[in-house]
Amino acid sequence: MNKYGAICDEFYINMYLNTEMELPQNREAVMHFFEQVQKRFPRMTNFYTRDRGEYFLEEDKDSGSYRWVSAEIRRLASGVVNPESVEGAIEQHVAILDLIPYELSVSHLDCESLNITMGFDYAYRGNHSELLAEVLGMPAALERFAESTGSSILGYEPVVALSLDAECRTQCRVAFETRSSAYQLRTGEYTDDPLSVYLTVRRVDSLGSNEQFGSELRRLARLCERLVDEYLVDEVLRPLQKAIALK
Repeated sequence: MNKYGAICDEFYINMYLNTEMELPQNREAVMHFFEQVQKRFPRMTNFYTRDRGEYFLEEDKDSGSYRWVSAEIRRLASGVVNPESVEGAIEQHVAILDLIPYELSVSHLDCESLNITMGFDYAYRGNHSELLAEVLGMPAALERFAESTGSSILGYEPVVALSLDAECRTQCRVAFETRSSAYQLRTGEYTDDPLSVYLTVRRVDSLGSNEQFGSELRRLARLCERLVDEYLVDEVLRPLQKAIALK
């Protein structure tokens, strides 16, 4: 089990490369790319499409731990759900990025943004927004508003984005996704949809001629893991886990 498995119900690491130009859409290029992915990860056997220009290859989800890769018109993505280790997941993403100059003709100039996201899901059958406000606290200026007589918190999804360098080319973002609805609050019938916490580190703009996608992804991953370990675990993730356990 990876080191975050004990503090959430599901953990995943996703990579997203957004491109300035459209990726190849012809059948030969698409199939050859996914065939090369499958050679490196033979358990990826489920290939399918969604909307036009969206292609997916993934492993069987039944085991609870699986890999996936997708190619859209201007985005390439790779993910691992409940990986054995953070390092193993990053190596998958690097392997995918190493393929794209040759299989999809993606140049270092073609990078709009390169993102690494660590996601943490929590199962909670209750008001997600109310729980999140309890754990994170409400800004002082809004406390009286949130405590209005007879009110219930219907939406609470704070987002904080920071620049990690003077040029604003390396950025990070902490975001939350709550999935309890007004209908659920009204009826008291909550679903199993998870409450999610995301930390994303992003590189924007084209890569330099001496930079590689894989090495840049590793740099972003180190930053992301450090931010999670130094700030998110003790200030957000463990308190959220504890609050759910006490409900």
